[in-house]
Amino acid sequence: MASKNEYTNLGLAINKYGKYVIQQSRSNLTRDDKGGGTLYNSLRYEALETNKIGNPYTLEFFMENYGAFVDKGVKGVNSTYPETRAAMSTFQYGSGTGPKGGLTKGIDSWLRQKKFRWRDEIGRFLSYKSMRYLIVRKIYFQGLRANMFFSKPLAAGLIKYNKDIIDGFVKDINSQIGFADNN
Repeated sequence: MASKNEYTNLGLAINKYGKYVIQQSRSNLTRDDKGGGTLYNSLRYEALETNKIGNPYTLEFFMENYGAFVDKGVKGVNSTYPETRAAMSTFQYGSGTGPKGGLTKGIDSWLRQKKFRWRDEIGRFLSYKSMRYLIVRKIYFQGLRANMFFSKPLAAGLIKYNKDIIDGFVKDINSQIGFADNN
């Protein structure tokens, strides 16, 4: 059985991949004007060494729970398959599976955090309650567009770092067996 430090090359490659995914995910959020917030700051990864043969590392990514909804999108109540904003998403408003009032609470806290206010036609500020109602109604019926801020870097990183991960694993195995490194 391998000791903890026998997979150093694999560990370096896995950490490069994890850093790439987080950096690209954050860049995607920033590009879509969602950077610097709770979701952005919650993105992180952990490369954990295991003692399992054939699986020396586990790579885990972490983010706020609502990150999955931002990434995959959410179908609205009135969404139909071809025209929907999140056609391939498994999430849908009005399905009865989520917590009651969760969207309303989330939008309310977002509005208050951003200190975002609309004005009516006379120039008076709308109340947070009125703004929350309008935003929640639109999202509930039309859904949220899929952002893919995390899914795209995850797949692209596998393509980009696939060779490095395999090469690192092979180098580590060769050093354990006692073969000389020919590179």
